[in-house]
Amino acid sequence: MIDVQDQVSSTARSHSRRTAAATRARATESAPKPTKKFLTMKRVFSDAKINPFDQIEWERRTAEITAAANKVIFKQENVEVPKSWSVLATKVVVSKYFYGEQNTSERETSVRQLIHRVARTVADWGIKDGYFSKEDGEVFYQELAWLCVNQYGEFNSPVWFNVGLHHQYGVGKSSDKGNWVYNRKTGEAERANSQYEWPQCSACFIQSVKDNMEAIMQLACSEAMLFKFGSGTGTDLTPLRSSREKLSGGGRPSGPLSFLKVYDQVANVVKSGGKTRRAAKMNTLRYWHGDI
Repeated sequence: MIDVQDQVSSTARSHSRRTAAATRARATESAPKPTKKFLTMKRVFSDAKINPFDQIEWERRTAEITAAANKVIFKQENVEVPKSWSVLATKVVVSKYFYGEQNTSERETSVRQLIHRVARTVADWGIKDGYFSKEDGEVFYQELAWLCVNQYGEFNSPVWFNVGLHHQYGVGKSSDKGNWVYNRKTGEAERANSQYEWPQCSACFIQSVKDNMEAIMQLACSEAMLFKFGSGTGTDLTPLRSSREKLSGGGRPSGPLSFLKVYDQVANVVKSGGKTRRAAKMNTLRYWHGDI
């Protein structure tokens, strides 16, 4: 025997559940989506009515660096710098951080070009990645430019070397692959398609090394690539066996001090950012190592 009352009651309950689910779905679809929250930028130093670069006085100078016996090792004439900047600041910034081959149209000739290249790129990244609204991104740009041009804050060398070359000048579009970057879509690290689209911005790296020839030579390669983009690197060489030990195939190992000569020459040949000085290099060896 079938209980019709129970069947009708069960059908009613099922219909009620479906109706409630449909109502919730419609309510969810019609509900306004939460507004995306941006970082709010408060104007502190810059003036909304005046470009940061127009708030200070500028002048034309010659940036010249000489060595022993007054030998000129760098010189660029008619560069535009803030009047308040020291001669030393002028020499360092123009010789190290201005982009481009001298006496060509690509060469930067003003501090305002350099600061705009970096500040504009960083601000645009903030807007693109959802940190700022377009309006707050512009405030961020002006505040950052003001801080840099007035020397209240400055970036490290790799930032001045690399940031904005691709985004402002189109540099590196046909270059070899660049550094490793994190792909948010795949969740994997991968090589960048160009060398300046994802620029190297960190100044210092600490790397490890294992006690085998492949790892020792791979470290030299990794250091060279870091030096190329203006960064420094350091490694503790204690894991390398001492020259007093034995090799499995016979003979004696060279020891870490011998390989240190190789690393030192890599730093000497691959100048920091390809500019005027040798790369920054640090190595350590524990006091209990066999070669000490």
